[in-house]
Amino acid sequence: MAIFDGDALATTAQQLGSDLSQQRMASSQTAVEVGIAHLEPLRPLLPNGVRLLADRWYPTGPFLSACQRLAIDALMRLKRNRKLYRVAPAAAPGARGAPRKHGPLFQGSKPETWGEPDESWQGSDDAGKPIQVTAWHQLHFRQASEVQVSGYRVVREHARGTRRDPVESWFCWVGSAPLPPSEVVSTYRYRFSHEHTYRFLKQDLFWTKARVRTPEQFERWSLVVATAMNHLVLARSLGQAQFRPWENRREVVTPRQVRRCMPTILAQLGTPAHAPKVRGKAPGWRKGTPRRRTERFAVIKKPKPVPKTRRKRA
Repeated sequence: MAIFDGDALATTAQQLGSDLSQQRMASSQTAVEVGIAHLEPLRPLLPNGVRLLADRWYPTGPFLSACQRLAIDALMRLKRNRKLYRVAPAAAPGARGAPRKHGPLFQGSKPETWGEPDESWQGSDDAGKPIQVTAWHQLHFRQASEVQVSGYRVVREHARGTRRDPVESWFCWVGSAPLPPSEVVSTYRYRFSHEHTYRFLKQDLFWTKARVRTPEQFERWSLVVATAMNHLVLARSLGQAQFRPWENRREVVTPRQVRRCMPTILAQLGTPAHAPKVRGKAPGWRKGTPRRRTERFAVIKKPKPVPKTRRKRA
């Protein structure tokens, strides 16, 4: 997930940086459960007008209910085959039985269920390529029929049609008011900066390269990596950065460009690490040193959810 607040994005990150922490997801938890648990203490710290950006596995009933309860506007990607429903028609006078909770089906993979869109917009993206956005309002999921959402279909004819560059994309919006179709693409593009941050943590700061034996050790290593990341972000305003010949110096300085100055700084400050061992045959264990076998942990694999099959009526 990512938090976007328009022009105040950097200011919000600096204000909340000292109040946020990383948390390891347990094997018995899901990403949606952890996301809801993070939103609970985070909401009082966020200013009004914040938009939450999330990937396609977050539009679920519990997560949508949490967004509505916490008054958070959220724009999430949506799978093309996800089933949504329109408002249920009013019950006829004198009709028996409980009233209907769901109206006609709306599914992105079935164009015959779309109907006439409520809004549409045509424009161009940052590269000047044509783009088209269509919106349908007053939809809901079966798991959260009380939460009204809007569905958006984004079409980019110039895209390559691959998984990373699709021609058609679907989005879901939950908020106090519908999101204008002209702001869907410009808003969700801030979500990809989150992916580049994780790539930087893994490739440049070696977040996943540590060879530790216990979860507690990896949690401490994660905090060390997060602290280094925060220092690099704060050091961007000091004017210390190294650029490649093809990089534009007029753009915002990135943490990777600041990190390239670290070898020069470490050469001046030194390192607290011990001197490397002498090359050759290792002396081995000292006599009398207690030795014990390394503790092993079983690999926990989450089973795939079993699809529900409807029983055929006799």
